[in-house]
Amino acid sequence: MDNSKILEILAYTLPSIITGAVAYFLFNSYFKDQQNTRRWLLQKENQKDSLPLRLQAYERMALFLERINPSNLLIRITPFSSDKNHYENLIIEHINQEYEHNITQQIYVTDECWTLIQTAKNTTIQNIRKTNMNEKVDSANKLREAILRDLLDGQSPSTIALSFLKDEVGRII
Repeated sequence: MDNSKILEILAYTLPSIITGAVAYFLFNSYFKDQQNTRRWLLQKENQKDSLPLRLQAYERMALFLERINPSNLLIRITPFSSDKNHYENLIIEHINQEYEHNITQQIYVTDECWTLIQTAKNTTIQNIRKTNMNEKVDSANKLREAILRDLLDGQSPSTIALSFLKDEVGRII
């Protein structure tokens, strides 16, 4: 074959190759754009379905924080006897039951929020135990009074966590 035949073949095939490459890149970018659009629409649809679940989880966490707030907890749970240790265990058992009842909600709230909720629970339990160790507290009723008196000095951990929870819900909505 001579050079003129090779150049002639190249003259016919080169524009075909260029046209094919341009068509490939255009179709490829079009299909990627369509795929991204479908993914975005699917994500938007999922958010529409998941938002009520997330808001319900935040509502349940708010209820949990209100229920473990010592001022509400001590009114709801009265001592059966005057033994302060039994009363301490009863209060802590109620807090842990509330926590276990709501533990699945962690998948709907942010990690930071869940950590703060756990911290509020653990701090509340720790404050109850610390108050029970006080030598001046010798009965269940005095334990109740001491815990409530400690609450008057500052905010409860539940109140702080609830404030954060409300801010986070405000950002979602």
